[in-house]
Amino acid sequence: MAKSIDVSDLDIYYGDFKAVEGVTMSIAARSVTALIGPSGCGKSTFLRSLNRMHEVIPGARVEGKIVIDGQDLYGAEVDPVEVRRQVGMVFQRPNPFPTMTIAENVLAGSRLNAKKMPKKTAEEIVERSLRGANLWTEVKDRLNKPGASLSGGQQQRLCIARAIAVEPQVLLMDEPCSALDPISTSAIEDLIHELKSDYTIVIVTHNMQQAARVSEDTGFFNLSAAGKPGRLVEMNPTRKIFSNPEQPATEAYISGRFG
Repeated sequence: MAKSIDVSDLDIYYGDFKAVEGVTMSIAARSVTALIGPSGCGKSTFLRSLNRMHEVIPGARVEGKIVIDGQDLYGAEVDPVEVRRQVGMVFQRPNPFPTMTIAENVLAGSRLNAKKMPKKTAEEIVERSLRGANLWTEVKDRLNKPGASLSGGQQQRLCIARAIAVEPQVLLMDEPCSALDPISTSAIEDLIHELKSDYTIVIVTHNMQQAARVSEDTGFFNLSAAGKPGRLVEMNPTRKIFSNPEQPATEAYISGRFG
């Protein structure tokens, strides 16, 4: 079940450095929310806080609240590993595990959660996930070949298959097309449209046309000066952000009169 996300008064720190300040937003279930803004304004840091991935960096911490389906992700009793199972992540560069086959890549997360898995169950997960990532027909005859043998666009869809194999509620994507050619990018965008009927998707993108194409809502992040924390300047329906933004800074960024 896809879930909505409510963020309130979120500050994110790396040691003493405050990277992101005062973010409050609601992310609708079964929709795509795009995060845009200049480099270094905290978009990816914020995205990683939604599944506690930023915590793998020593000294990283948050203040404030992120609630998914009534549960505070940072509650004392919450296991970060379980958070990352519910909130999947796809990174900027396709990163299939190089020593694993296509099938093993898809099953990597599932095997962490279930050490012993019947062969039939494993086969079902592989087919369901690869079909979900629009990759099944391309690879079904070579599931035992290395994941790294696929093209860049196929590798990225394999990483999406790996993320959805554990049936998360939320899918985070950190510039998932920035390393891909236009045809692969188009395939991933089509896939995002299909996946949103089952998942809540949050995507960081530098490509404003992409944000306009794939998302229902867009958040614009900015920072007042180098070394200052990133802030959420405006969050609105995507159509409004790109046609009639509320904030002058959003308008300046979108029209290119910026920085």
